[in-house]
Amino acid sequence: MREKLGFLVCVWFLLCRSCFGRFVVEKNSLKLTSPESLKGVYECAIGNFGVPQYGGTLVGTVVYPKANQKACKGFDEVDISFKSRPGGLPTFVLADRGDCYFTLKAWNAQKGGAAAILVADDKDEPLITMDTPEEENADATYLQNITIPSALISKALGDSIKKALSDGGMVNMNLDWTESLPHPDERVEYEFWTNSNDECGPKCDSQIEFVKSFKGAAQILEQKGYTQFTPHYITWYCPQAFILSKQCKSQCINHGRYCAPDPEQDFSKGYDGKDVVVQNLRQACFYKVASESKKPWLWWDYVTDFSIRCPMKDKKYSKECADQVIQSLGVDLKKIDKCIGDTEADVENEVLKAEQDTQIGKGSRGDVTILPTLIINNRQYRGKLDKGAVLKAICAGFEETTEPAVCLSGDVETNECLENNGGCWQDKAANLTACKDTFRGRVCECPVVQGVKFVGDGYTHCEASGSLRCEINNGGCWKKTQDGRTVSACAEDHLQGCKCPPGFKGDGVNSCEDVDECKDKLACQCPECKCKNTWGSYDCSCGGGLLYMREHDTCISKAANTNYSWSFVWIIILGLAAASVAGYALYKYRIRRYMDSEIRAIMAQYMPLDSQADIPVHHAPRGDI
Repeated sequence: MREKLGFLVCVWFLLCRSCFGRFVVEKNSLKLTSPESLKGVYECAIGNFGVPQYGGTLVGTVVYPKANQKACKGFDEVDISFKSRPGGLPTFVLADRGDCYFTLKAWNAQKGGAAAILVADDKDEPLITMDTPEEENADATYLQNITIPSALISKALGDSIKKALSDGGMVNMNLDWTESLPHPDERVEYEFWTNSNDECGPKCDSQIEFVKSFKGAAQILEQKGYTQFTPHYITWYCPQAFILSKQCKSQCINHGRYCAPDPEQDFSKGYDGKDVVVQNLRQACFYKVASESKKPWLWWDYVTDFSIRCPMKDKKYSKECADQVIQSLGVDLKKIDKCIGDTEADVENEVLKAEQDTQIGKGSRGDVTILPTLIINNRQYRGKLDKGAVLKAICAGFEETTEPAVCLSGDVETNECLENNGGCWQDKAANLTACKDTFRGRVCECPVVQGVKFVGDGYTHCEASGSLRCEINNGGCWKKTQDGRTVSACAEDHLQGCKCPPGFKGDGVNSCEDVDECKDKLACQCPECKCKNTWGSYDCSCGGGLLYMREHDTCISKAANTNYSWSFVWIIILGLAAASVAGYALYKYRIRRYMDSEIRAIMAQYMPLDSQADIPVHHAPRGDI
């Protein structure tokens, strides 16, 4: 009877959570760009697992597999792969609803290489939120490893896409999360609905792991005023008919006003639900007191330290252990105890009453009915509770261009270039890639490395360009060292392109092969020549004491060469001698002419010459003696 009554109380908790609640299905938009008959914008529901690309978009082509259409087993079992080639669009797998969990469908699609999964509903109904399995199936090891986004689409849209694909058309799609979260200004307000219970299985484990990993980023954002964070705790009330029952007394405080399920789901052992409610209240009061002292970020330290120092499994989940943690953080313990108040009194608790009021949705938010739940700018977050995924979603809540530096760090820019290099060009040998992961999505853009700009489409081709290009991975050209000699197909005097050097042939990028000048009869072809091929060149010699002249590709006699040289020397000597004689004769001739002219001038002063007219006599002017 006791177990039956306990079961009824738990059922009532669940009914209070669901029947009176208004659950909101969070959606993003789906834009079909081809074929022409399907062009338009449609709604789809965001799955509560994986990593939705909040703030960004994802473009891909839809594939409906010929086998395993419900995606309930691995696609490798039916020899199907969805991995896209570099330069190709990512693949979105369309799967039918039914026969297995949504999460298993997503995991199988991800393992098959898909970039996203679309689940087509099997009946005409409003869209629902695809969630993770409950209870005994929630500990599946793959759940935390799902990283692709997922979306549920209507049956009508699914049928239309299938028909277009069966007709041979290509269905291209743009998944858009840019407006899935409001981003009105430069500050983000977010809430984390959590629980101090650490014995509720995988979901409790994921909550505390998230708190531990996200603590650093959360505190930086809070300390610098970029965010306003508030923790919250869900409680339920006990039905009036059961308030005096042992079960309600063990699961509730303040006379059935604030209750929590038994941690172990066993009323006869371990901790009770009211222990969880009290610790939840203590954490809420810690936040309240820390906020009053202008240090709300200390909540992250308290929750982390409490989970480490005071776990249920070590029987330390108690007020005494919690007080030690509070004192170590320097927060006023008396103020926290006053905030908690008397948990046995038949009165409202100010803090928990406010929590129950806040749990009820207002506006577009909807009621909080799932633990854990993250609310960002009054919109419920859907997806994996993971540091990188949540930080990306929070960053999507900032007005564009006002994101803090942490939103542009590696904590956010992580996923898209890791899988298949984002479909962009890459040079694995040189560790170069055209994939650039930005907050709003990855782009394929040829990089600039050490001042050298790479040019190309970014998807299939990027090539180093400029005067320094050979310094970076040899400009993407072939290069090889052999026999102590290094040759390269990259030339510094060429701004781009690769060309095999003389003595080699090939494309200059992947290979350059040695040219066999001897075999191909490109050199050393005279009758007396003896040819030997070398790497990148050749050696040519002549027999019979002959000398090889490379520029003329011929052999000549060494003696003839000597005679020729002496003849050339004698010609030069004779030439110089002739030039000297001619110069001397010219000199003698000019001297004689000069002497003759001088003698004639002297004689002309005393007697006229036959060939000269009378020369007037010049008299000196008076006064000049």
